[in-house]
Amino acid sequence: MPTFDNIVKKLQETVENPAYHRYPSYQGLKVFRKSVADWYKRRFNVTLDPNTEVVSLIGSKEGIAHISLAFIDPEDISLVPDPAYPVYNIGTLFAGGRSYYMPLLEENGYLPDLDAIPEDVCEKAKLLFLNYPNNPTSALADVPFFERVVAFAKKHNIIVCHDAAYTEIYYGDNKPISFLEVDGAKDVGIEFHSLSKTYNMTGWRVGFAVGNAQVIAGLGKIKTNVDSGLFEAIQVAGIEALEGDQSPQEDLRKVYQRRRDVLVKGLQEAGLKATAPKAALYVWFPVPEGRTSAGFAKELLETVGIVATPGNGFGPTGEGYVRMTLCLPEERLQEAVARIKSAKLV
Repeated sequence: MPTFDNIVKKLQETVENPAYHRYPSYQGLKVFRKSVADWYKRRFNVTLDPNTEVVSLIGSKEGIAHISLAFIDPEDISLVPDPAYPVYNIGTLFAGGRSYYMPLLEENGYLPDLDAIPEDVCEKAKLLFLNYPNNPTSALADVPFFERVVAFAKKHNIIVCHDAAYTEIYYGDNKPISFLEVDGAKDVGIEFHSLSKTYNMTGWRVGFAVGNAQVIAGLGKIKTNVDSGLFEAIQVAGIEALEGDQSPQEDLRKVYQRRRDVLVKGLQEAGLKATAPKAALYVWFPVPEGRTSAGFAKELLETVGIVATPGNGFGPTGEGYVRMTLCLPEERLQEAVARIKSAKLV
């Protein structure tokens, strides 16, 4: 869907100002960083110092990919969820490190079992990646889980990197929390956020990382060597997003909820074991018995012309699942589920 009108208009006004045509600050405009800190205070009651605990990103993906360059040496380990957004592992590999996969199992609410990680792995681990609301499972994390994460990170001297890109896409009263809301979280880690999903700004590439000042400084040091900062006119538009009219967000969530209900109901009527996610943009469900993830995705493509993502593309534990998204209009989703039901694939 298109970016909210007030944000587009702000960029149109700002882009003509030659003051923003120069190289930007690596950290980001101070007014943008203050806007981020103010938003965190309003949304999560988290206090941040905009001077030392906030850095702008060219989309949160950029920061997630670069954090390993700051803290992973060859043969160091990142603790990576499985299944997960592939960039956690890829960034680790680019830095010469190794990933230890933490299985996200349905019976555990798609939360990793930190106690199951071998001690020798913990001793070599430098980063712990988490992502809630989760891609691809749409699972949520709660305060007790994040409290365990803080205790685990302190015990093993590990930096927590929480990818919170989907906190503003939720349904009903299931309002996701920030990792930084938990006592001690800022002592051990940072949180990545993005305006992409919240304000339909995927192509604008504007995000930020917040939290522990030393970790933010480490990420910032990498950025001074690999990029030249975020276009300041877009940062001003980002301020408008964070501080302007927030009512379109609620309308956006209602659109996604209607899409979710259409897709899940249709998949269930087709005999598939889909459940309605409480947050994020994804429906994650097991493939029919006797099929593999890739095999069922291929069957959907070749039989009914529908693209679904095989679960094993997100990691070994994703085998046996596929992911569908809520990024198409309701009528297209209705057509998709009608095709699946007519094909009698189950």
